[in-house]
Amino acid sequence: MYTILGVIAKPLGMLLNLLYGFVQNYGLTIIIFTLIVKLCLYPLYIKQTKSTARMAEVQPKMQALQNKYANDKETLNIKMAELYKEEKFNPMGGCLPMLIQMPILLALYRVIYNIPAYVPSVRVYFDNVVTPLMGQADYAQKLQEITNIATACGGKLDKFDFTNANRLVDMLYKFSTSQWGELQALFPAISDVIGQNAAVVERMNTFLGLNMAEAPGWVPSFAWIIPVLAAVSQWFSTKLMSGNQPSTSADAENPMAQSMKTMTTTMPLFSAFICITMPAGLGIYWIATSVVTIIQQLIVNAYMDKVNIDDMIAKNLEKVNKKRAKQGLPPAKVTQNATASLKAIKAEEEKEKVAEEVKKEKIAKQIEESSKYYNTNAKPGSLASKAAMVQKYNEAHDKRK
Repeated sequence: MYTILGVIAKPLGMLLNLLYGFVQNYGLTIIIFTLIVKLCLYPLYIKQTKSTARMAEVQPKMQALQNKYANDKETLNIKMAELYKEEKFNPMGGCLPMLIQMPILLALYRVIYNIPAYVPSVRVYFDNVVTPLMGQADYAQKLQEITNIATACGGKLDKFDFTNANRLVDMLYKFSTSQWGELQALFPAISDVIGQNAAVVERMNTFLGLNMAEAPGWVPSFAWIIPVLAAVSQWFSTKLMSGNQPSTSADAENPMAQSMKTMTTTMPLFSAFICITMPAGLGIYWIATSVVTIIQQLIVNAYMDKVNIDDMIAKNLEKVNKKRAKQGLPPAKVTQNATASLKAIKAEEEKEKVAEEVKKEKIAKQIEESSKYYNTNAKPGSLASKAAMVQKYNEAHDKRK
């Protein structure tokens, strides 16, 4: 998996390098980069959304089978397979686009987390420092005197290889402004070289006053705007996606619906945690991804509102039948009208709501009639008559107030 990510990461790094050559700012480059990648993945996003809408249409039938054959798993599996065949529905159809996107997204994280390793136009400024630095006497011991150097070395100072130029570039990439200053003080012979390149690195890493290579951390600061924006944009994005799914009265028992509700809560919190602990550049990417996803989802929602599910099924069925015709097979048919199925579900929901309201009104009326009876027909000296006296006293007392 690591090798696959490396192969995917290289062309992504080349694209990032090309964009940086025009923009000359790390933060802005990430935003444009995210937009381009999301647009390239948009067809897969559309396919996934359509598959999810189709799943929502078939879900009530699946739920009915699961309830009917809850104690007979073998029959349930057979019936579910028959349902998928009749409806011409592939339950894994929505997973395939996600599986295709996953390695790309993981490779994106890898590139953005370590920009110098994949972007030559950025790497050159770190090499300008590392090359003369490794020629200084006792440079490895002196580097360990820098404040919080362990953090820049990945938290494992004893296992860090100070003789590896690539590792030193990774270390310098995580340096703060104060650490660059300490580096100059420790190596006065190359102080000018360090200062000149550090100034370029700081300028290209600064976006909206924030250092893209530094993590916001757990100490409250202006940098916390990144995890906050990440959480808010992620919540809105997840909410839009879940809001696009038709709800039914069975949602309380529907694993898919419950999963979406859980994601609405957990994903924003997870986003905030990632963006606090990871470099701010990764947080900018996360926010940009969520914002672009929100825009995409709004467009898709508007499109899906106008799309007739039966027409969508008919088009898919037409494609299936063309393939079947080439194989010499008879045309397939969908056994039930999708729109009618959804209307039936909504009608059943409305019926249940009305029945619940009637039940509540009936109970309230029974309580009221029971109270009147005991207030007027209670025997003198009985508990009911005493309760009635107390109630009348309270009513009279309230009126005097």
